[in-house]
Amino acid sequence: FEGVDDQKAAGFPVTSACDAAGVSTSGYYDWCERQAAGPTERQLAEAELVALMGQLFDDADGNYGVPRMYKALRKAGLVVNRKRVVRLMRRHGMAGRFRRRKCRTTFPGPDGYHIPDLLGRAFAPGRPDVAWCQDITYIPTREGWLYLASVLDVGSRRLLGYSMADHMRTQLVLDALAMAIAARGGDKAVAGVIAHADRGSQYTSNDYVDFCQDRKMRPSVGRTGVCWDCEDRGVEVRPFLGGSRSSLSWAA
Repeated sequence: FEGVDDQKAAGFPVTSACDAAGVSTSGYYDWCERQAAGPTERQLAEAELVALMGQLFDDADGNYGVPRMYKALRKAGLVVNRKRVVRLMRRHGMAGRFRRRKCRTTFPGPDGYHIPDLLGRAFAPGRPDVAWCQDITYIPTREGWLYLASVLDVGSRRLLGYSMADHMRTQLVLDALAMAIAARGGDKAVAGVIAHADRGSQYTSNDYVDFCQDRKMRPSVGRTGVCWDCEDRGVEVRPFLGGSRSSLSWAA
């Protein structure tokens, strides 16, 4: 009807404008009467509700989907039908972020060296460069998965190296480890450091183990897919990886 109104204001006959828009002239005139009468109480109440929903959505940085919005409105003392929340969020472009399908990054290799767990369950070094923890995480982008390999020092809790690529080949983790070694002063400076990871094929491959042994580093692996059992020793590395993944996935 707004389009018909615009055509009328431009000098076109109402009948022709209604025919072009596919609406009836009686429906158009009824709409004009409602517009002249002003918004109804229901429309005003809905406008206030939409304004509140928009504020809640913005305060949550766009993270509210229907379930959380419904819960937030009830917490604010408003009893709103769930279907109404769905309709209003859809109409006003409030689409919450959703979790994507998880991507598996740990695949035990059938070949390669047998590597022990040199950390143990109670390991807690008091100084840097005793042990490093490594892992691969994934970042969803519009063009597919991006993989992030990282190296953190258990003692200092500092990120030493990282590497990103569109694949999970051994070279990905070698690049991250090479950055960490360079950050610590080169091959001689890292002799004896425990290079801990999970039992993924990248960390048990011959190329990886040879790379470590050539620099006199000591490869170590924990449980499959649980490299960050380092967290049990007070090394909070998942928040770093999770935060990086969330930020990058929305920027990518």
